[in-house]
Amino acid sequence: MSGLIFSLRQSKKERTKSSSWIIGLGCFFCCLICIVRQSYGQSFRHGKISDTNRPNIILLVADDLGFGDVGFNGQTKIRTPYLDQLAREGKVYTHFYAGTSICAPSRSALLTGLHTGHTYIRGNKSVLPEGQEPLPETGMGMAELLRAAGYKTAAFGKWGLGYVGSSGDPLHQGFDHFFGYNSQSLAHRYYPDHLWDDDHRIELEDNHHFASQKVYAPDLIQQKALAYLDQQSAGQPFFLFLPYILPHAELIVPEDTIFESYKGTFPEKPYNGRDYGPGAVDHGYASQQYPHAAFASMVTRLDLYLGQIMEHLRVKGLDRNTIVVFTSDNGPHIEGGADPAFFNSNGPFRGVKRDLYEGGIREPFVAWWPGRVPAGSASDHLSSFWDLMPTFLALAGAEASTPDNIDGISMVKDLLDQKGQKQHDHLYFEIHEQGGKQAVVMGDWKGIRLKVDQEPEGKLLLYNIAQDPAETKDLSSRYPRVVWQIEKIMQKEHSPSALFPFAHEKK
Repeated sequence: MSGLIFSLRQSKKERTKSSSWIIGLGCFFCCLICIVRQSYGQSFRHGKISDTNRPNIILLVADDLGFGDVGFNGQTKIRTPYLDQLAREGKVYTHFYAGTSICAPSRSALLTGLHTGHTYIRGNKSVLPEGQEPLPETGMGMAELLRAAGYKTAAFGKWGLGYVGSSGDPLHQGFDHFFGYNSQSLAHRYYPDHLWDDDHRIELEDNHHFASQKVYAPDLIQQKALAYLDQQSAGQPFFLFLPYILPHAELIVPEDTIFESYKGTFPEKPYNGRDYGPGAVDHGYASQQYPHAAFASMVTRLDLYLGQIMEHLRVKGLDRNTIVVFTSDNGPHIEGGADPAFFNSNGPFRGVKRDLYEGGIREPFVAWWPGRVPAGSASDHLSSFWDLMPTFLALAGAEASTPDNIDGISMVKDLLDQKGQKQHDHLYFEIHEQGGKQAVVMGDWKGIRLKVDQEPEGKLLLYNIAQDPAETKDLSSRYPRVVWQIEKIMQKEHSPSALFPFAHEKK
């Protein structure tokens, strides 16, 4: 009380002096708060992320999902409510491309930031007894750099970039944890006899070495991914890579309510394949009486997986500072009874998996980050798999660690609707199957060369994909100057590979 009385009995001069000091201190803190807020805002306006606002990063990559297989790109026969909601709440990209039109090299481009004229893995090359040709251990891959930046890293799904224990093992490529298929060959089967938990082989005894169908591997992998997500906290940023196998080739799903909801709604032509049972092998595709219903169910199941991820983020309170990105590794497949024409899986484009026409490489892409990525927005920014490494490093506040020699360009400014986004002059693609193919996207122009193995300087097909997205009119004879420019790009961007050479490069 005496202190209070003393303060009340202060002279007017003393009270004025004291008040001035308090007002000054208050102004100081107000200014400090404004500076902090301004700095926080500027960090996103200029594409710079501080330690206090680095987002968690979740990357979902579907397997053989076409541009037109999702509702937000016009699909009408297959339900994708969670993806459509993600698109309404995020940003859709209309000109986003995979690494190439088959699995392993496309994913190699994703994780190395290098297009398929530069990246190490340029084809699907199996290695016995299980796995594929391994990526080299460089310390400069996407997960390795994110981990060096302080992120926890984990992958759940299909790997296909190096057998267990090799330099390409996910544990040697920057991931703290992996669960799923190491080999993309085994991933042709949805009821496999085993999966991998880091470097431990997990026997799925209920599947009895392909003799029965009890454990649906995608569901088990999803359960593990959700359990991992439940272990995360707001104080530790993480990178969660989800290379799902849905809706790849084998058309098979559990006969649950999703499948039942599609049965009988489409005309069907049964597919006869290599079935499960005594003596079944670890590759091939099972028979399916309802291939259309099965494929639709697989896409809707994939959509459900996304919905589960989003719900777990919300429950954990991680949804406000997590960026979720969804895309696919290449265009739709035609194996195993699949019918992309029926579903218009490639949308307005020509081509499927293994083609370098737009349908083989242009992919659905949506990015979601509440309060950062503008909701309900769209972009025609030209971008690709190899852009995701520098983008994620920039989001992680580790832009300075981006390797100098990569082909990718950070798309953070475009993601956040900022000015000054750097643009690609062109994108380059190659594939070493079906006689070898090369392609270049250069603005509205698209150049494709087929039969590269035997005709390395053969005819280049030229299309204006803005006016002719289905690539039906070859304009090469009318625009020789553009043909010449694209041919020069192909010469420049293709770096010969001893492991994956075109036929004319072999010694």
